[in-house]
Amino acid sequence: MPSIPVVTPQDILLKLCHSVSHILSTATSTDVTHAGMVQSITRTCLKPDLGCFSIFDGGFSGLVVINFSAPSAIEIYRAYMMQMGMPESELAFSHTSDEVANVMGELMNQILGDFINKVSQELQSSISQSQPKMLTINKEITLSVDTNLTEAISRRVAFKTGNNHSFYLEFAMDKTEFISLNHEIDHKEQDPDRLLETHGKQIMDRTVKLATTENGRHSQADEADELLHSLGL
Repeated sequence: MPSIPVVTPQDILLKLCHSVSHILSTATSTDVTHAGMVQSITRTCLKPDLGCFSIFDGGFSGLVVINFSAPSAIEIYRAYMMQMGMPESELAFSHTSDEVANVMGELMNQILGDFINKVSQELQSSISQSQPKMLTINKEITLSVDTNLTEAISRRVAFKTGNNHSFYLEFAMDKTEFISLNHEIDHKEQDPDRLLETHGKQIMDRTVKLATTENGRHSQADEADELLHSLGL
C-alpha cells in the first residue's frame, strides 16, 4: 500500500525559503542562499535595520517576517535596480531612504506571491496575505498574529547575499498537517521570472515618482510612523 503524502509546517517553511532565494537571486542576478539549519524560536520580531512583515490567512494562518541588515538591504536594492536599467549614480546609498524601503517592500510582495501560489496549488486551499509593511527601525519589536493560532510554531532561517551579507526570515504558523486524499501532490509552480517581469515596471515607475516629488520622499516615512503608532511605539 503506497504511503500517503503529508505536508507539514517544515515543508511549508522550506517552500517559503525557496521562494525567498529564487525571487531575490533572479531579481539581482546574484546567489542568495538559505542555511541548511532551521532555528526554533519562541516569538517573532522585527529587528534592525530594515524589517518587513505580512500576515496570511485562509487554509492556515501565520506571519512572515524578514529582517534585513543595512548592508544586505542596500546590496539587494542596488543590484536589482541596476538589473532594471537604473544608472548606479541615481541609486540611494542609505537603507533609510524611502526608495530602498519601497523597492524592498515590492520584492517582499513578489516573494509572498510566489510562495502563496505554490502552497495554494499544493494544498488545494485558498490563502490570502496582507500588504507587506516595510519599516526602518533601530530597536526590536515583538510581533504577534492577530488571529487564532492552534499550538503556533515559530522558526528562524538565516540567508546570505552574494556578498555574504546576512538577513533573517522568521515564520510563525499553526501546528498542523495536510494529508492528501489522492495519494499524490501536484508540484506545478509559477515561474518567478514572470512575477519579476510583471512587477518590474511598477517598481521603476514608483522609484521615479519618489525621486521627483516631495510627497513621494515622505510617504514611506509617514506610513512607517503611522504603523509604529498603531503598535503603541
